[in-house]
Amino acid sequence: MEQTMDTQRKIITDFMHPPLLRWTSVNDGVMGGLSDSLMQHSSEGKGVFSGHLSLDNNGGFASVRAPLPENDYTGYDGIELSINGDGKRYSFRLRTDLLFDGLVYRQEFDAPMDGWVAVRLPFIDFKPSFRGRIVTDAPPLDQSRIFQIGFLLSERQEGAFRLEVDRIEVFQS
Repeated sequence: MEQTMDTQRKIITDFMHPPLLRWTSVNDGVMGGLSDSLMQHSSEGKGVFSGHLSLDNNGGFASVRAPLPENDYTGYDGIELSINGDGKRYSFRLRTDLLFDGLVYRQEFDAPMDGWVAVRLPFIDFKPSFRGRIVTDAPPLDQSRIFQIGFLLSERQEGAFRLEVDRIEVFQS
């Protein structure tokens, strides 16, 4: 007898219905690099994180971030992304404060090119980091204080990139 697990979900954004998040680009230009990126809304109602990653001038990262209108995700087990990728490796990022630059909790994921997939990112697997380096003495992620989400491309993956996002939601197993 097959047992199915009922998963409870809550949409953070689906790029079509309120709340529509306000995405801001933060690229390696802050340190002299030449990369660029945007999160745009496609005509099909999807989010599209795209741009060009350049390694020139000691560059090497492109990112977008958005503040959340709701911040408490206590009782949920993680984030699920519905994505259509380009074969690159991305990082999904969470911030538990309102600082521009500070500690971020991140988890990497692969974005396969073979159509839409669901990527589950359990909260317990998010690693605290600061400017790309793991912070070993940081507190664990506080799910009641998630103020911002974001995507980042780095790891010397030079060239054009495009990650389509249908929705971002929290899940509970």
